[in-house]
Amino acid sequence: MTKNYRIAIIGVGAISDIHARAIADLDNLELVAGCCRGEEKGRKFAADFGCSWFADYEQMLDQTRPDLVTIATPSGAHLEPTRACARLGIHVLCEKPLEITTQRVDQMIEVAQDAGIKLGGIFPQRFNPVVQLLHQAVAEGRFGALAAVSAYVPWWRDDAYYAPDRWQGTQALDGGGAMMNQSIHGVDAIQWIAGAALEESEREAGSVEEVFAFTSKRGHDPDLIEVEDTAVAVLRFRNGALGQILGATSMFPGSLKRIQVAGRNGTAEVLEDQLTAWSFRDPTAEDESILRKFSAESGSEGGAGDPMAINYSLHMRNIAAFISSLEKDEAFFLSGPESRKAVAIVEAIYKSARTASPVSLK
Repeated sequence: MTKNYRIAIIGVGAISDIHARAIADLDNLELVAGCCRGEEKGRKFAADFGCSWFADYEQMLDQTRPDLVTIATPSGAHLEPTRACARLGIHVLCEKPLEITTQRVDQMIEVAQDAGIKLGGIFPQRFNPVVQLLHQAVAEGRFGALAAVSAYVPWWRDDAYYAPDRWQGTQALDGGGAMMNQSIHGVDAIQWIAGAALEESEREAGSVEEVFAFTSKRGHDPDLIEVEDTAVAVLRFRNGALGQILGATSMFPGSLKRIQVAGRNGTAEVLEDQLTAWSFRDPTAEDESILRKFSAESGSEGGAGDPMAINYSLHMRNIAAFISSLEKDEAFFLSGPESRKAVAIVEAIYKSARTASPVSLK
């Protein structure tokens, strides 16, 4: 890197500590400020991470003029700060989901393009070495004709998580429940993995062609949350493969997420960060060492029962990749349009659940 980048965080909440710790471990980044409405929380964040605190993000942007920001506000409040950054020519790296509807995502993409700034998404699982391993194996054709690509997120959140004073569980700011908030990591991971089997010209539209889904409220008082805590979707991919997604915050005490990829010539399964199956019709000399390398349990719960039980190293890689794209003036592979794909799938899942009909993503 030839430049030091000044960065600010819009939205000092739970995930902002993860951002700040990741930023602190990157040599060419300086955290200059964070903003939130709560003074006590904001001042504590500033003291913990050696930066300034502002109650208003427009004031923060105007006074500090960072090179880029990370947005960590509630999911349905990502568009407005993106607009503010675009007006000042400040690059934006935004937490998942990019926004809670494709319409709002498209507005973010448009204002970024018009202003000539980079807009990128934060999907840390794209930087998980074992998820990258599956993507590479699909790209190399090791599974043959894909049969199934599935993700299971059997998590738990207690009632306090959906308390009346919190944004989680609200339609306006969460945009959905277990599928939009927690399981969108799995949604993005499997659509990216399955997309590796497509020709490059076909990937722009996304790898999922059609969904059928059910949603329900099973683990929490239906009057307490406005959105689902349990969702199951069946997918048909553009290459003919099928898939399933389970997204839940209703399954006490919560268990590790799982990804499965299988086809005519092989099967692979990942439990959290552990490779539990890696078997191919035509094995290679490296397969045994790959299985040994990735089969050790990481000990991470990955947010199964506690949303903060995650390692910040994947966020660090995500942020570093965005900085590299700025440094090299190259496209960021988790661009606005790329990050939009997961939101489009979740949006289709919700439409299918409402209408009790399959929904096409064509």
